[in-house]
Amino acid sequence: MELSLSTDALLITAACAAAILFGGIVKGTLGVGLPLLAVPIMSLMIGSTQAIALVAVPVLVSNIWQAWQEASWKASLKRFWPLMLTQAIMTVIAVHWTLSFSVKQLNMLVAFAVVLAVVSMLFKPSFTIPADKERWTGALVGSVSGMLGGVSSLMGPILISYMLSLKMQRDEFVGAVSVIYLNAAWPLYLAMYSFGRMEVVDLGYSVLALVPMAIGLTTGQKLRHRISEEAFRKILLGFLTFIAVLLVIR
Repeated sequence: MELSLSTDALLITAACAAAILFGGIVKGTLGVGLPLLAVPIMSLMIGSTQAIALVAVPVLVSNIWQAWQEASWKASLKRFWPLMLTQAIMTVIAVHWTLSFSVKQLNMLVAFAVVLAVVSMLFKPSFTIPADKERWTGALVGSVSGMLGGVSSLMGPILISYMLSLKMQRDEFVGAVSVIYLNAAWPLYLAMYSFGRMEVVDLGYSVLALVPMAIGLTTGQKLRHRISEEAFRKILLGFLTFIAVLLVIR
């Protein structure tokens, strides 16, 4: 990721910082959404591979932060280990599978993942998964979300629908999702680095991205119980749809 100090580079840097800031606000408010918002926006300017690399450290730190704040993180590890195991394995496989893909092809995959996220958020699952079927369905969901995460970093669409079907309390949901996302993030970035899709310099830029992420995350956490989740979700859906269209026609 080589950026000069030209006007264009400064504008791109500012836009990327804003994307991560707003992604942090969404994650702080809903418990999810940092890469879902930031990666598609940045993919319009710097390509999806660089966008995924740029959010690496913010994604790891934000999920550690939220998981640690929730008292149920140990219970989440015990409850969702089948999901997390298959998710990690399929993430690495998916990263290797996309090594020969062009920037355009990767951007199309990101656009597909965004559209899938919008559809899954529009049609909230009304079904409930029984406790005795949770492990094997979790393993299946982990496999699918791992594939999505490996090609786009956006493992959320299938995962969130599954988590909503478990009818968890809001704070419990945020804590569990953070633990699962953290488990998905480290194999993704480790595989990207091992396969040459991420360099040390990318991690340096990603560390700098912690500043807008932290501001957005703390802001979103303050907003979590002060604004209507439904209204916030509708605004987010409209914006994500717009970004997905731009990625397709770009």
